[in-house]
Amino acid sequence: AALSLLAALALGGCRSEEPDDSAFRAARAEARGAEPARAAEAPPAEDGVAHAQAPGNPPPTGTPAPDPRLLRPAAANEQAPERYTVELTTTEGPILIDVTRAWAPLGADRFYNLVKIGFFEDMAFFRVIEGFMAQTGLHGDPRVNRAWRTASIQDDPVRQSNTRGRVTFATSGANSRTTQFFINFGDNSRLDGMGFAPFGQVRDMRAVDALHAGYGEGAPRGRGPSQGRIQSQGNAYLRQAFPELDYIRSARIVSEGGQ
Repeated sequence: AALSLLAALALGGCRSEEPDDSAFRAARAEARGAEPARAAEAPPAEDGVAHAQAPGNPPPTGTPAPDPRLLRPAAANEQAPERYTVELTTTEGPILIDVTRAWAPLGADRFYNLVKIGFFEDMAFFRVIEGFMAQTGLHGDPRVNRAWRTASIQDDPVRQSNTRGRVTFATSGANSRTTQFFINFGDNSRLDGMGFAPFGQVRDMRAVDALHAGYGEGAPRGRGPSQGRIQSQGNAYLRQAFPELDYIRSARIVSEGGQ
């Protein structure tokens, strides 16, 4: 059961302007009113994630090229400050994450660099399971996902517990963390012994608790999104098939060094 739950959690900028997502929010509200969300599924007992990349379509003609920084994982290697705070601007409101590098140095460094290069922008919380966790970190552009798919970092020792509000990188096994992370809804300390090393803490969980959880577990075990199709088709797949998902609109570092 421990190994299967480990597999089920498998992998996964600083901007002042915020896009106008009023049309998206109106469409999502209409969808929620038209069809009541189904109850979230219980945490899976077996692997609910397919790691093989699903066939995808090339980006539509005229799609802008990604920021070059997003395509060079090896260059995103700056050491993070001992403490820093990240603000995620989401479709449910702001989420402040206080990061302590001593908790998980390699994880804190990776998160810091991803924020600095603008990785967490227009990014879905694609796997939200009530009472368990909310997972994000797959990019909306398949070209960026391909660049980071094998850009894994080494494991950190687990020094903190996966309790409510703790922020942790997802993993599919030893030394496999890339870009996906999750926020714990409750006491998931059972994950500690599986190598899930928290690196941060959410200050206020109100926006996290409001994230849409109606799709539950991902495909193939549940009715939620397929990670393989997100990898290969990006947000085009999510917006068409899962219109009620919540998104990170942007991320920025709001303080460093405990300021």
